[in-house]
Amino acid sequence: MLTQGNVTGIIANLVIVKTHGPVAQNEICYINLDGVLLMAEVIKVLGDLAYVQVFESTRNLKVGAPVEFQGHMLEVTLGPGILSKNYDGLQNDLNKMTGVFLQRGEYTAALDDETIYHYVPLAKVGQTVRAGDWIGEVRENWIPHKIMVPFKFQGTYKVKELRPEGDYRINETVAILLDGENNEHPVTMVQKWPVKIPIKAYREKPRPFKLMETGIRVIDTLYPIVEGGTGFIPGPFGCGKTVLQHALSKQAEADMVIVAACGERANEVVELFTEFPELEDPRTGRKLMERTTIIANTSNMPVAAREASVYTAMTIAEYYRSMGLRILLLADSTSRWAQALREMSNRMEELPGPDAFPMDLPAIISNFYARAGFVYLNNGGTGSITFIGTVSPAGGNLKEPVTESTKKAARCFYALSQQRADSKRYPAIDPLESYSKYLEYEEVQEYLKHHIAENWLSNVLLARDILQRGREVPEQINILGDDGVPIDYHEKFWKAEVVDFIILQQDAFDKIDQSTPLPRQEYMLNKVLEVYHTRFQFESFEEVGAFFKRIINQFKQMNYSEFQSEQFKEYEEELHAIINERKIA
Repeated sequence: MLTQGNVTGIIANLVIVKTHGPVAQNEICYINLDGVLLMAEVIKVLGDLAYVQVFESTRNLKVGAPVEFQGHMLEVTLGPGILSKNYDGLQNDLNKMTGVFLQRGEYTAALDDETIYHYVPLAKVGQTVRAGDWIGEVRENWIPHKIMVPFKFQGTYKVKELRPEGDYRINETVAILLDGENNEHPVTMVQKWPVKIPIKAYREKPRPFKLMETGIRVIDTLYPIVEGGTGFIPGPFGCGKTVLQHALSKQAEADMVIVAACGERANEVVELFTEFPELEDPRTGRKLMERTTIIANTSNMPVAAREASVYTAMTIAEYYRSMGLRILLLADSTSRWAQALREMSNRMEELPGPDAFPMDLPAIISNFYARAGFVYLNNGGTGSITFIGTVSPAGGNLKEPVTESTKKAARCFYALSQQRADSKRYPAIDPLESYSKYLEYEEVQEYLKHHIAENWLSNVLLARDILQRGREVPEQINILGDDGVPIDYHEKFWKAEVVDFIILQQDAFDKIDQSTPLPRQEYMLNKVLEVYHTRFQFESFEEVGAFFKRIINQFKQMNYSEFQSEQFKEYEEELHAIINERKIA
């Protein structure tokens, strides 16, 4: 019997309900507003009073309105048909919604019951299985979608019956399992899972070690992220956070991309909806949308649903990871998710932390980031979730609580700089503010040695050092003037500019330059460092700038040419000729 209740108090979208029976924390309930059911979640229980956050507007809601508790937490529906969908934070299919504006109380089915999938069994009758084991497979677009033993099943089960290969709908039984007491459990292609609880249907979760190629030079070369790693991109408005995320979703080595637009501006999300279906996937030659799912909660959608949307996205990512896929999860922007947490905390009258955010904000962010990772599945296969969140600190202040808390949780930090964006140096990742802690991992160092080059790490550290020294020179020139510092100072500065222009900067709209494979990155870094190690002869400081501008221009032509093509080699020869003009033998 479901617990009933009545509304006794309303504070914006926080509603106090007097309950007539047992109620659990995080349980879902529906408030009846003149026949329209509003979905809500229990966030606090005090005696017979339940404090619930409503995922919709509470306008016209009156005291006394009936409430029905559902007996389960906020769940997502997992099964074939999630790919290429546009969902909101509660997994309503936005494409099925009626009208221009979302109607209150309108909830749609996450998956289509009528679609027929061709099912192939993978398990055998009599086989012992546990939660997360694969029992069959269907094709979703072109990705093999595994049908698994539901994650809620505890212990081991025996396969009693398997449906033969054929065409089935998602709610049809495809297998029957027996538990230890010989009770039968029918399994369909669909299962439900609460969003706030991580899916742990894997054998082991080691430290990630495998480099994730993104095609973006400044990330792959200087601040690499690994498969199953975590990173975040803070930066003020207009610095290119969203463009960088688009580039990552297009080029990164991932089988599936999930974009959580949690609290992004509505016009930017519209851009996402219109652009993604058009984007070509360079890895498969198909449309990028075929391996993408978008969870959208714009800043003018209800606050509470914004808080749920990141969890919904992460749970879907964990589901696909259990199939042995590499998932890239992008959240834009986690600042607005934190604002939703702050709003709820304030309404609950909890003790505020810095900037009125919840006291436990660092713990909430860390727990969420910890759900990403690289795993070994029960069958020995591997899967990973690489999570990159963007943070939009007010006024570009990187010392505010959300950025600081995320710094503790994420291992990669890609600081976007207003100064670099203003001088049109894109991607505007500040090379001296940013870092990747994965370079300190022994297993990552070994991986880089074996898969790129023995001296790769020392070259990367040298490139960083060059940039650091190059940054110091202008400060001295500003004090002493151009002719007040030695010529080799000017040389230092321009050698750092070569690294900046050739390695750090990249054209996201050029067919060749937008994505650089690792062999090419290694080749170009060696070339740039060759220039750095070369000693040149100059008479005056005016000659230095003019000479290095020619070198930078030549390198840029190489970046825009097909790797090792005739044209590329021509530009390279011209580069050598320029270098030899002033080279000291």
